[in-house]
Amino acid sequence: MRNPLLLLCFSLALSFSLTSSVRLTLREGSSLSVDKPDDILTSKDGAFSAGFYPVGENAYCFAIWFSKPSCSIHNCAVVWMANRDQPVNGRSSKLSLGKNGDLVLTDAGRTVVWAPSTKSSSESSRKLLQLLDTGNLVLRDKQLNISWQSFDSPTNTLLPLQKLTRNMPLVSSRSKNNFSSGYYKLYFDSNNLLQLLFDGPKITGVYWPDPWLNSWQAGRTIYNDSRVAMLDPHGNFTSSDDFTFLTSDYGAKVQRRLTVDHDGNVRVYSQSEGEEWIVSWQAKSEPCTIHGICGPNSMCTYHPREGRSCICAPGYERENHFDWTQGCKPQFNSFCNSKVDTDFVQLQHANFYGYGKNLIKNCTLERCKKLCLGMCNCLGIHYNNSECFPKLKLLNGRYSPSVTGDIYFRLPKSSLSSYKIPKIEYAALQCPGKEIVLPRTYVKTNGSWAIKVLLVFVGATAGMEATLVLIIWCLLYRNRPEKDGAHIDGYHARPTEFRRFTYDELKKATWNFSKEIGRGSGGIVFKAMLSDCRVAAVKRLHEANQGENEFLTEVSTIGNLNHMNLIDMWGYCAEGKHRLLIYEFMEHGSLAGNLSSPTELDWSKRFEIAVGSARGLAYLHEECLEWVLHCDVKPQNILLDSTYQPKVADFGLSKILKREGLKDSSFSRIRGTRGYMAPEWVYNMPITSKVDVYSYGIVLLELVTGRSPTGGLANTEGGDENENKRLTSWVRERKRTGVPMETWIKEIVDPRLTGEYDIRKIEVLVTVALQCVEEDRDARPTMSQVVEMLLHYGDEDEMILV
Repeated sequence: MRNPLLLLCFSLALSFSLTSSVRLTLREGSSLSVDKPDDILTSKDGAFSAGFYPVGENAYCFAIWFSKPSCSIHNCAVVWMANRDQPVNGRSSKLSLGKNGDLVLTDAGRTVVWAPSTKSSSESSRKLLQLLDTGNLVLRDKQLNISWQSFDSPTNTLLPLQKLTRNMPLVSSRSKNNFSSGYYKLYFDSNNLLQLLFDGPKITGVYWPDPWLNSWQAGRTIYNDSRVAMLDPHGNFTSSDDFTFLTSDYGAKVQRRLTVDHDGNVRVYSQSEGEEWIVSWQAKSEPCTIHGICGPNSMCTYHPREGRSCICAPGYERENHFDWTQGCKPQFNSFCNSKVDTDFVQLQHANFYGYGKNLIKNCTLERCKKLCLGMCNCLGIHYNNSECFPKLKLLNGRYSPSVTGDIYFRLPKSSLSSYKIPKIEYAALQCPGKEIVLPRTYVKTNGSWAIKVLLVFVGATAGMEATLVLIIWCLLYRNRPEKDGAHIDGYHARPTEFRRFTYDELKKATWNFSKEIGRGSGGIVFKAMLSDCRVAAVKRLHEANQGENEFLTEVSTIGNLNHMNLIDMWGYCAEGKHRLLIYEFMEHGSLAGNLSSPTELDWSKRFEIAVGSARGLAYLHEECLEWVLHCDVKPQNILLDSTYQPKVADFGLSKILKREGLKDSSFSRIRGTRGYMAPEWVYNMPITSKVDVYSYGIVLLELVTGRSPTGGLANTEGGDENENKRLTSWVRERKRTGVPMETWIKEIVDPRLTGEYDIRKIEVLVTVALQCVEEDRDARPTMSQVVEMLLHYGDEDEMILV
């Protein structure tokens, strides 16, 4: 046994020396270890490296960075991270490519931290992980078919030739030294415009392009559906909304990267051989015009040497000395809860963008102050050249000599002299950019060298014995019939563009179906955490009234639908009698829940929800290859994402039709929800897309009035059209001829809309809604005509105070 053991030891030593060197590929059955600093992947040209990158004390992320020109591991330009929000430990963590072709990142506790979803490929084709010269990390087979790539899941950086699309926002890091997800996002909005958004802990707002500009004023167009942008290697950036720019060094052969920085600015960095990174383009030239960094009741100041900082308004004190975004809190009680006398403190060259009660032109300063004093929730006024802006909130503050106009802060008169006027000076945080520290410890043993050698010997011997057993097993059972694991209950798994889950996987992901987030006539919806750490919504259907082949055919069709206002389906389960659908999780739940909650939807959100929902239904009816009738349009089936953009859900399983079958179809049973159902269901008339138009009209009326068409009755399947008439007839009666528009609108508008609303948009919504709920289906518009009517009304606003 001595000779084989020596040979094994030599093989192990050779193996360790090879794995510690730089690799060009990672093959199945191999891994990269955090314990080996040199265990990295490198692109062929040496420009990029991928490996474990330190992000704090004992904290690492698997990342891609520029390695040419050479840099220290602590100051390289990182362009991508797999686990930026869940670092792994600095010991025993690995990125492994399993023999089944799955890529998995595990920490020292063997917990799976990151495992990307991969496209299906041939089982016989072995996979390998490779870092391309473009900086793209790809998982592909020998036929060069890519099943996953880092370019499809960017973090905060866009590399040349990498596309920014509708589902691929760039999100900043939290701070200079904290690589976790921050508050700033570059993305395409629902109007197809490329925008910068601040999504902070207390406020949210778009600040680029300038929010007071219309799309055409900003040089953009909303008339595109591709939503794609790209920076080419020469420094030319192009976007589908017509936004373009050239870097200052356009044409030079240098390395480039476009990054959403932690300060909220988007910059293009360029680097020549042997030189430092320089900024060759940036979105915002004035740092303090970037929203959100200073939080409520706080103002941004800029200093050429120290940079940007935040100071509190008079009468306010800092909320958190470690985080500017928390803003400042008042040193006095609310004016609405007390009858204290108030007056104003003037601060020149300051302003707070947004949340003005109304613009009043040709107004004197005294009249402007009186208007503010007459509102208990008015915190101050901005006055500039006879223009008065009463402020209900003090957000997006800026204090600079270049700002025109003055801010007058409303404060208690009794202690007016005690409030200090702030100075334009740099105010540093007490502890910026705190590092990530993982609360894990590992006990180090102090065993002797002899014991360690003995353990190695025993382990090697055991390994050889295990290998011999495996060889014998293979020889004995190589001709044994293999059980077909590709079949489930006698059915072949159909090829789809999304994943098929097992029932046991979904039981684990939903914590045994314990976190219910919604239910309807078709099934119950549960919150889930998938194995790749994505938050999902799993809908368990009540009855398996379809065969598996029929179910998979419909699911495959729905999975191929792609529209910004339709919910994304990520997978399904068809196992025995179980039928489940896996969707993206929507942070703000359903429209129904938001309409009935104490935190009401403001008017601008409601109008965007109306337009977005119409776009989604128009796509189902007229744009996808196999047209889909929803058959159950209602607020419960309109879901809202983190920015309150609507997505129509629960579509498709009702009726999928070929193009020639849309005009005249039949159903075996009545479908829909009482209060939203068209008369065709009750009178047994042919069912067309106009049933969805009718239901959408009821939803519009509910958006405007805040009233349910069922009069508070529970939503149940079936019913008659008389329930609908309670709402439609009430609105029609108040919109009778001869009554001033302002009068009937005030009578029907949701009383929870206590702020400003656009009276002409409400008239348009009501007019469109009443056309949609006509008894004669031929008198109703199509959904594409509804979209045109809503968008054609114009950009001018007329604000009515209520």
